[in-house]
Amino acid sequence: MPDRPLKPARRTPARSTARERRRRPDERPAQILEAALAVFGEKGLAAARLDDIAKRAGVAKGTIYLYFPNKDELFRAVIRSTVVAELDRAESVRTAGPPDAQLDAFMKGYWAFLCTPTFERVHRLVMSEMPHFPDLARFYGTEVIARSHALIAGIVADGVARGIFRDADPRATARMIMSSFVMHGVWRTKRVVLPHLGALSDAEIFEQLSDFVHAALRPDGRRSQHSPALVASRSHS
Repeated sequence: MPDRPLKPARRTPARSTARERRRRPDERPAQILEAALAVFGEKGLAAARLDDIAKRAGVAKGTIYLYFPNKDELFRAVIRSTVVAELDRAESVRTAGPPDAQLDAFMKGYWAFLCTPTFERVHRLVMSEMPHFPDLARFYGTEVIARSHALIAGIVADGVARGIFRDADPRATARMIMSSFVMHGVWRTKRVVLPHLGALSDAEIFEQLSDFVHAALRPDGRRSQHSPALVASRSHS
Protein backbone atom coordinates (compact mmCIF):
# COMPACT_ATOMS: atom_id res chain seq x y z
CA MET A 1 0.00 0.00 0.00
CA PRO A 2 1.57 3.32 -1.06
CA ASP A 3 2.50 5.73 1.63
CA ARG A 4 0.12 8.64 2.02
CA PRO A 5 1.63 12.10 1.77
CA LEU A 6 2.05 13.78 5.10
CA LYS A 7 -0.36 16.62 5.77
CA PRO A 8 1.21 19.98 6.55
CA ALA A 9 1.09 21.08 10.16
CA ARG A 10 -2.03 23.03 10.95
CA ARG A 11 -1.32 26.68 11.52
CA THR A 12 -2.99 28.75 14.16
CA PRO A 13 -5.29 31.28 12.49
CA ALA A 14 -3.98 34.82 12.52
CA ARG A 15 -7.18 35.90 14.21
CA SER A 16 -6.50 33.64 17.21
CA THR A 17 -2.93 34.88 17.45
CA ALA A 18 -4.13 38.47 17.43
CA ARG A 19 -6.67 37.68 20.12
CA GLU A 20 -4.02 36.12 22.34
CA ARG A 21 -1.77 39.11 21.79
CA ARG A 22 -4.59 41.47 22.81
CA ARG A 23 -5.10 39.56 26.00
CA ARG A 24 -1.54 39.74 27.28
CA PRO A 25 -1.77 40.90 30.92
CA ASP A 26 0.31 44.02 30.38
CA GLU A 27 -2.02 45.14 27.58
CA ARG A 28 -5.32 44.46 29.32
CA PRO A 29 -5.82 47.87 30.97
CA ALA A 30 -5.41 49.68 27.65
CA GLN A 31 -7.70 47.16 25.94
CA ILE A 32 -10.36 47.67 28.62
CA LEU A 33 -10.10 51.47 28.40
CA GLU A 34 -10.45 51.39 24.62
CA ALA A 35 -13.52 49.18 24.91
CA ALA A 36 -14.98 51.35 27.68
CA LEU A 37 -14.66 54.51 25.60
CA ALA A 38 -16.43 52.80 22.70
CA VAL A 39 -19.28 51.45 24.85
CA PHE A 40 -19.67 54.68 26.83
CA GLY A 41 -19.83 56.59 23.56
CA GLU A 42 -22.46 54.28 22.08
CA LYS A 43 -24.72 53.74 25.10
CA GLY A 44 -23.95 56.57 27.48
CA LEU A 45 -22.51 56.22 30.94
CA ALA A 46 -25.73 55.25 32.70
CA ALA A 47 -26.76 52.55 30.23
CA ALA A 48 -23.30 51.07 29.67
CA ARG A 49 -22.77 47.71 31.33
CA LEU A 50 -19.48 46.20 32.42
CA ASP A 51 -20.56 42.98 30.67
CA ASP A 52 -20.67 44.88 27.37
CA ILE A 53 -17.26 46.44 28.01
CA ALA A 54 -15.74 43.07 28.93
CA LYS A 55 -17.14 41.50 25.78
CA ARG A 56 -15.81 44.35 23.62
CA ALA A 57 -12.38 44.05 25.27
CA GLY A 58 -12.29 40.28 24.92
CA VAL A 59 -11.83 39.67 28.65
CA ALA A 60 -13.89 38.23 31.47
CA LYS A 61 -15.98 40.69 33.44
CA GLY A 62 -14.01 39.84 36.57
CA THR A 63 -10.82 40.97 34.85
CA ILE A 64 -12.13 44.55 34.78
CA TYR A 65 -12.35 44.55 38.57
CA LEU A 66 -8.66 43.68 38.79
CA TYR A 67 -7.88 47.14 37.43
CA PHE A 68 -10.97 49.29 38.04
CA PRO A 69 -13.19 48.91 41.15
CA ASN A 70 -16.35 50.29 39.54
CA LYS A 71 -17.77 52.01 36.49
CA ASP A 72 -17.14 55.53 37.80
CA GLU A 73 -13.44 54.80 38.26
CA LEU A 74 -13.35 53.25 34.81
CA PHE A 75 -14.77 56.48 33.39
CA ARG A 76 -12.14 58.52 35.24
CA ALA A 77 -9.44 56.26 33.85
CA VAL A 78 -10.80 56.74 30.33
CA ILE A 79 -10.60 60.52 30.73
CA ARG A 80 -7.10 60.34 32.18
CA SER A 81 -5.90 58.13 29.34
CA THR A 82 -7.23 60.51 26.68
CA VAL A 83 -7.77 64.19 27.49
CA VAL A 84 -5.58 64.31 30.59
CA ALA A 85 -2.81 62.47 28.74
CA GLU A 86 -2.90 65.23 26.13
CA LEU A 87 -2.56 67.84 28.88
CA ASP A 88 0.38 65.89 30.32
CA ARG A 89 2.04 66.13 26.92
CA ALA A 90 1.35 69.85 26.69
CA GLU A 91 2.70 70.51 30.19
CA SER A 92 5.87 68.57 29.40
CA VAL A 93 6.87 71.24 26.86
CA ARG A 94 5.64 74.17 28.95
CA THR A 95 9.14 75.57 29.51
CA ALA A 96 10.46 74.92 26.00
CA GLY A 97 11.12 78.24 24.28
CA PRO A 98 9.58 81.71 24.66
CA PRO A 99 5.86 82.11 25.51
CA ASP A 100 4.72 82.64 21.92
CA ALA A 101 6.49 79.42 20.86
CA GLN A 102 4.95 77.60 23.82
CA LEU A 103 1.51 78.84 22.84
CA ASP A 104 2.08 77.70 19.25
CA ALA A 105 3.17 74.25 20.43
CA PHE A 106 0.13 73.92 22.67
CA MET A 107 -2.32 75.02 19.98
CA LYS A 108 -0.85 72.70 17.35
CA GLY A 109 -0.80 69.70 19.68
CA TYR A 110 -4.26 70.34 21.07
CA TRP A 111 -5.79 70.89 17.62
CA ALA A 112 -4.31 67.59 16.48
CA PHE A 113 -6.07 65.92 19.43
CA LEU A 114 -9.34 67.74 18.70
CA CYS A 115 -9.26 66.27 15.19
CA THR A 116 -9.26 62.67 16.47
CA PRO A 117 -12.30 60.38 16.89
CA THR A 118 -11.31 60.09 20.56
CA PHE A 119 -12.08 63.75 21.20
CA GLU A 120 -15.42 63.48 19.43
CA ARG A 121 -16.46 60.52 21.58
CA VAL A 122 -15.28 62.06 24.84
CA HIS A 123 -16.91 65.43 24.15
CA ARG A 124 -20.24 63.86 23.20
CA LEU A 125 -20.14 61.67 26.30
CA VAL A 126 -19.26 64.52 28.65
CA MET A 127 -21.89 66.90 27.25
CA SER A 128 -24.70 64.33 27.39
CA GLU A 129 -23.91 62.47 30.59
CA MET A 130 -22.17 64.80 33.03
CA PRO A 131 -25.32 66.72 34.06
CA HIS A 132 -26.55 63.43 35.56
CA PHE A 133 -23.28 62.60 37.37
CA PRO A 134 -22.24 65.64 39.47
CA ASP A 135 -19.21 63.93 41.05
CA LEU A 136 -17.82 62.99 37.65
CA ALA A 137 -18.66 66.45 36.33
CA ARG A 138 -16.58 68.00 39.12
CA PHE A 139 -13.77 65.57 38.33
CA TYR A 140 -13.81 66.62 34.67
CA GLY A 141 -14.02 70.29 35.59
CA THR A 142 -10.99 70.01 37.87
CA GLU A 143 -8.71 67.64 35.94
CA VAL A 144 -9.50 68.82 32.43
CA ILE A 145 -11.09 72.26 32.21
CA ALA A 146 -9.40 74.03 35.13
CA ARG A 147 -6.06 72.40 34.37
CA SER A 148 -6.10 73.36 30.68
CA HIS A 149 -7.08 76.93 31.56
CA ALA A 150 -4.27 77.15 34.12
CA LEU A 151 -1.76 75.88 31.55
CA ILE A 152 -2.68 78.50 28.97
CA ALA A 153 -3.03 81.25 31.58
CA GLY A 154 0.53 80.54 32.72
CA ILE A 155 1.86 80.88 29.19
CA VAL A 156 -0.09 84.10 28.62
CA ALA A 157 0.98 85.61 31.95
CA ASP A 158 4.61 84.88 31.12
CA GLY A 159 4.18 86.47 27.69
CA VAL A 160 2.57 89.57 29.19
CA ALA A 161 5.38 89.91 31.74
CA ARG A 162 7.99 89.75 28.96
CA GLY A 163 6.14 92.20 26.73
CA ILE A 164 5.55 89.55 24.05
CA PHE A 165 1.77 89.67 24.54
CA ARG A 166 -0.39 92.68 25.24
CA ASP A 167 -1.61 93.43 28.75
CA ALA A 168 -4.43 90.87 28.84
CA ASP A 169 -6.15 88.98 31.63
CA PRO A 170 -4.46 85.55 31.46
CA ARG A 171 -7.43 83.53 32.75
CA ALA A 172 -9.96 85.28 30.53
CA THR A 173 -7.63 84.77 27.57
CA ALA A 174 -7.33 81.07 28.41
CA ARG A 175 -11.12 80.71 28.38
CA MET A 176 -11.37 82.44 25.00
CA ILE A 177 -8.68 80.25 23.46
CA MET A 178 -10.01 76.97 24.83
CA SER A 179 -13.63 77.69 23.94
CA SER A 180 -12.69 78.68 20.40
CA PHE A 181 -10.60 75.58 19.83
CA VAL A 182 -13.04 73.14 21.41
CA MET A 183 -16.04 74.49 19.52
CA HIS A 184 -14.17 74.39 16.22
CA GLY A 185 -13.17 70.84 17.10
CA VAL A 186 -16.88 70.04 17.37
CA TRP A 187 -17.89 72.07 14.31
CA ARG A 188 -15.33 70.38 12.06
CA THR A 189 -17.38 67.17 12.42
CA LYS A 190 -20.65 68.96 11.55
CA ARG A 191 -19.81 70.23 8.08
CA VAL A 192 -23.19 69.00 6.80
CA VAL A 193 -24.99 71.56 8.97
CA LEU A 194 -22.17 74.13 8.70
CA PRO A 195 -21.69 74.35 4.93
CA HIS A 196 -19.48 77.43 5.20
CA LEU A 197 -16.85 75.17 6.80
CA GLY A 198 -17.16 72.57 4.06
CA ALA A 199 -14.49 74.10 1.85
CA LEU A 200 -12.00 74.47 4.72
CA SER A 201 -9.55 71.74 5.63
CA ASP A 202 -8.64 71.06 9.26
CA ALA A 203 -5.27 72.71 8.59
CA GLU A 204 -6.96 75.85 7.26
CA ILE A 205 -9.27 76.05 10.26
CA PHE A 206 -6.26 75.79 12.54
CA GLU A 207 -4.45 78.57 10.68
CA GLN A 208 -7.48 80.83 11.13
CA LEU A 209 -7.66 80.06 14.84
CA SER A 210 -3.93 80.58 15.32
CA ASP A 211 -3.97 83.85 13.41
CA PHE A 212 -6.92 85.10 15.49
CA VAL A 213 -5.23 84.23 18.80
CA HIS A 214 -1.93 85.85 17.89
CA ALA A 215 -3.67 88.96 16.57
CA ALA A 216 -5.66 89.24 19.80
CA LEU A 217 -2.47 89.02 21.89
CA ARG A 218 -0.24 91.21 19.74
CA PRO A 219 1.17 94.18 21.68
CA ASP A 220 -0.19 97.51 20.43
CA GLY A 221 1.75 99.89 22.64
CA ARG A 222 -1.28 100.74 24.74
CA ARG A 223 -2.14 99.55 28.21
CA SER A 224 -5.23 97.52 28.86
CA GLN A 225 -8.39 99.51 29.56
CA HIS A 226 -8.67 97.58 32.85
CA SER A 227 -6.78 98.77 35.87
CA PRO A 228 -3.94 96.46 37.08
CA ALA A 229 -5.85 95.85 40.33
CA LEU A 230 -8.95 94.73 38.44
CA VAL A 231 -6.94 92.46 36.14
CA ALA A 232 -5.16 90.93 39.13
CA SER A 233 -8.41 90.33 41.01
CA ARG A 234 -9.92 88.65 37.96
CA SER A 235 -6.86 86.46 37.41
CA HIS A 236 -7.32 85.02 40.90
CA SER A 237 -11.07 84.52 40.63
